[in-house]
Order: sequence, then C-alpha cells, then structure tokens
Amino acid sequence: MQSTYALVSGVIFGVVAVIQAIRAFNQWPVQVGPFAVPVWFSWIALIVAGSLCVWAFRSARR
Repeated sequence: MQSTYALVSGVIFGVVAVIQAIRAFNQWPVQVGPFAVPVWFSWIALIVAGSLCVWAFRSARR
C-alpha cells in the first residue's frame, strides 16, 4: 500500500515538474489575484517538484 502511495505521489510531482518546466521555457505569465508570479519562481518549483518526484520513486522501490 505504501509503495502505491509513493508511485502516485511521484507521478503527481512529475506532472507538476513538467508543467513548471513548460511554463519556464515558454515564459508564460501567471497572475494570482493582484500578484504577478515571476518566471524564476517556476525554476524553483521545477527543482522542488522534480526532487520530490525522484524521492517518491526511490522510496517506492524499497
């Protein structure tokens, strides 16, 4: 059961990482209420989500 959870988490974090990478490469603007989210934030989100994806897949193997 725990490895299934880790696999699902890895897939979700992987999708988030891919979306952040696409946004960063294409320089798409994002507006959250009155705040414009800078593109550099997507690079940080890509690193965090990618790291969590790798971590989830590694812990699913155990």
